[in-house]
Amino acid sequence: MTDPIKILVVDDEPQIRRLLRIGLESQRYSVVEAEHGRQALEQAALTAPDLVILDLGLPDIDGKQVIQGLRDWSSTPILVLTVRDGEAEKVAALDAGADDYVTKPFGMAELLARVRASLRHRLQKAGEVPAVELAGGVRIDLALRTVSRDGTPVSLTPKEYDLLALLARHAGKVLTHRQLLQDVWGPAHVEDIAYLRVFTRQVRQKLEADPARPAILVTESGVGYRLLMAAT
Repeated sequence: MTDPIKILVVDDEPQIRRLLRIGLESQRYSVVEAEHGRQALEQAALTAPDLVILDLGLPDIDGKQVIQGLRDWSSTPILVLTVRDGEAEKVAALDAGADDYVTKPFGMAELLARVRASLRHRLQKAGEVPAVELAGGVRIDLALRTVSRDGTPVSLTPKEYDLLALLARHAGKVLTHRQLLQDVWGPAHVEDIAYLRVFTRQVRQKLEADPARPAILVTESGVGYRLLMAAT
């Protein structure tokens, strides 16, 4: 019998920790709790969680410091909880090393979906993902460098493919503008958001049933972009 997946929940509000514990344990996850940042770093070192759910608004040290402290020695996925409309805070947390975010107030179904995506990506890090099935019947074969929609090949330019492949390797997760620009166009272009707008528009024209209402390559306002995986 395999050990249950262990999740460290870090939040200074007891009612939030209780809500998360109930929801996570209903999915057979094992839950460890911490109520402030320093305790979170200690618990992470002691318990080696498979995932950390971290509130950024902690009473002792800033949540981004906790992320940086964890990233000094751990690649454990970090899912941050942030207040609504805190776009700059979301971007800073993701650039510091967080894997994804959920805004407060949040629905349990959304949070559990983010948890599954983060854990799935953790398992994928050991090797290249051979293929990714996305919403709308889109399939990306990363080994063959091919893209199809409902079985029909889709022709992409090299840069369009590079952008889509990067998002596919992190399917279900948000990637910031800076992360995408740096990895696809290089460090000299991390501020050139116009590049992203042009290329995401082109990719949507080729993949989306209705490019004006994207259901595959979606915008995370003020933060970045996310590819939505096929429903399972």
